[in-house]
Amino acid sequence: MASISERTFIAIKPDGVQRGLVGEIIRRFEQKGFKLVAMKLTHASEDLLREHYIDLKDRPFYAGLVQYMHSGPIVAMVWEGLNVIKTGRVMLGETNPMDSKPGTIRGDLCVQVGRNIIHGSDSLESAEAEINLWFSPEELVDYRSCAHEWIYE
Repeated sequence: MASISERTFIAIKPDGVQRGLVGEIIRRFEQKGFKLVAMKLTHASEDLLREHYIDLKDRPFYAGLVQYMHSGPIVAMVWEGLNVIKTGRVMLGETNPMDSKPGTIRGDLCVQVGRNIIHGSDSLESAEAEINLWFSPEELVDYRSCAHEWIYE
């Protein structure tokens, strides 16, 4: 069996927080069987956001994205589980909500790409970098869920 200790970074963007979707999004990850190991409500600095989106710095929407993400609170989270990065991305849906299938977070809850409510790591490397950027090691809680045996063989 593959390692179940894979972790991903998930952030509920300011539009998701302002619309009161935090609980719904957490519910979906919990119901899937993933384990929450870190979470905080934060108003991210522009420096943190520029670093987070550094791979997009040459794109025309970069400055607006940083400004938008700095416009309100963000719920930053770390989730753990088997294939959590790939599965989490499927749960989020496509970046553009119009391309997202019903049943996905963006397919059910979003209309426009500029307000797509959630970010999720797209690879193991980006997950590690994003987790380290947003959380200190002391903020990651290591525990065994009582549901573990009911989720994994």
